[in-house]
Amino acid sequence: MARKILCVAEKPAIARAVATHLSGGSMQTHSIRGNQFVKNYEFDFNFGGIWGSCSVTMTSVVGHLTGLDFERQYKGWLSCPPGSLFEAPVHESVDNVRDKLPIAENIKNQARYSKALFIWTDCDREGEHIGSEVRHQARSGNSRIEVKRAKFSNTERAHVLRAAREPIELDEYQANAVAARIELDLRIGAAFTRLQTLQLQAVVAALKERVISYGSCQFPTLGFVVDRYLRVQNFKPETFWSIKVMLNREGKKVNFLWKRVHLFDRAAVTMMLERCLLAKQTKVTKVNQKPTSKWRPLPLTTVDLQMMGSRFLRLDSQTIMKVAEALYTKGYISYPRTETDQFDKAIDLKKLVEKQLPDNSWGQYAQGLLDGNFRTPRAGRHNDKAHPPIHPVCWVSPNSLAANERKVYEFVVRRFLACCSDDAKGQSTEIEIQYGEEMFHANGLIVLERNYLDVYVYDKWESSQQLPKFERGELFEPTEANISEGKTAAPNYLTEPELIGLMDANGIGTDATMAEHIAKIKEREYVATRARGSGRSAVQELIPTRLGVALVEGYDNVVSGLPNSVSLSKPFLRKEMELRMMEICSGTKTRQDVVQESLDMYRDVFIHTQRRIEMLKAACRKYLIEEAAS
Repeated sequence: MARKILCVAEKPAIARAVATHLSGGSMQTHSIRGNQFVKNYEFDFNFGGIWGSCSVTMTSVVGHLTGLDFERQYKGWLSCPPGSLFEAPVHESVDNVRDKLPIAENIKNQARYSKALFIWTDCDREGEHIGSEVRHQARSGNSRIEVKRAKFSNTERAHVLRAAREPIELDEYQANAVAARIELDLRIGAAFTRLQTLQLQAVVAALKERVISYGSCQFPTLGFVVDRYLRVQNFKPETFWSIKVMLNREGKKVNFLWKRVHLFDRAAVTMMLERCLLAKQTKVTKVNQKPTSKWRPLPLTTVDLQMMGSRFLRLDSQTIMKVAEALYTKGYISYPRTETDQFDKAIDLKKLVEKQLPDNSWGQYAQGLLDGNFRTPRAGRHNDKAHPPIHPVCWVSPNSLAANERKVYEFVVRRFLACCSDDAKGQSTEIEIQYGEEMFHANGLIVLERNYLDVYVYDKWESSQQLPKFERGELFEPTEANISEGKTAAPNYLTEPELIGLMDANGIGTDATMAEHIAKIKEREYVATRARGSGRSAVQELIPTRLGVALVEGYDNVVSGLPNSVSLSKPFLRKEMELRMMEICSGTKTRQDVVQESLDMYRDVFIHTQRRIEMLKAACRKYLIEEAAS
């Protein structure tokens, strides 16, 4: 009798895709009791090596199988002082709210008759933790079951077959890092949410029935939005003056830019212009003509997909990630959660380019790459050792995609083809002149070869007006020289791509969770969006609500003047926690150590907040009672 192997994927669609490839399409499908989405697929497959031919049951979970919560006596909002949640007992259990119990029972039952468990969860931290949850359920049904995991980054047939025949071990360190993060988020989030909700509901009528939630990523994300908002609100424009020099030559108007750019002292600028005018002639001190390039983009990471997608596709980052997940699940693109911006040499990139030949929009461009224009992609500095950069796995007819899927898929394909192209080539000209004691310069650009720009329509690089001929050392009298006046402009409110960039730079969230944190502060009504501009140039700005501003200002006031003060609206505490998660992943710290150290860090801020809670209340009165009055 053939040995039986139980395979468990993270999502029903991945289970179906993998089962279809392993079975060659010849499989039996069975529904499980209690969950309409999860199916069991039965077939035979030759795993090769020590496993050989086996009968297989392929099934799935639907994301995390278990949840962490406090013991019953701590669940009520008034059951205990909020600060006691830093130490209150917690327990992990199968989450019955979302029909998880039948899924756990299914895994348990199938494991009873299986020699081995192959885990097919996504190959990232979250996937390792979900894999450990699956393993726990399987072992509760069969304590002797062997456990392996399949390493895969897309659902292309050859890739899936290789993953099945080359299983690896679960990464315990990564699973522990997620477990630590789940516990910390529960304890810290619940303690601060209860404290601020109970205290602030009594302050302003508008907050009476409202839960005012706290999250250790949510608040620094809000902090970035409020910080920019206050900079805009507090901005006072200043007048500046500049010297403008213009020459008409060969029918072309050349504007020379002042090297000092501008000054805030009109008298000084007037005096400098007078010296220029006394000199009458300018002298050409430099004529520099040289080849220049606009580099093709790096291979695509999750953060870049969210930033570029938000900017060019008119979709918010959460929508982009949901669409990318759907495209991955259908087998159209590789795994969309990756920090890697360099392709492994083993990937046959030309074969992936070849798959795009049928497309009416970029098929001809792909053919050009195969006919001699292909270039090895640039390599960035990041490699998460788990997934390649995001790339198309196959060609898909636009008619078979929904509108948003079409947008995201097109962006992924065009980005991939651009990576495999040559840089755009051009020629730049720089002219530098001396007028009196002041230096000025003019620049020109001619684009000679567009190359990757022909397919990557999101980048712009245009020729400027060609400069007339100048000789080094020549003298000429400007057509015009005068003073121009201007005012400093306030910064713009934050856009979502800018916010993602700040979160990434400051270690707030992971590439997989940033979109969720932004969505959360919108959902909590701490932040609203509004359009700036119109038509194709319109962008969505993030504007904090009065409650959002009040919370940030209140917490900043709570810690101001305290030794080693770190506000909850700043990224430093969460960034420190993320660095400690990395130490779990590298094996230099244990889960228990990191949980304790991080809780101690946040507990100090919690105690300060309790002692100075009047400052948080005062900020809410200031903004929310004003709002009610207006």
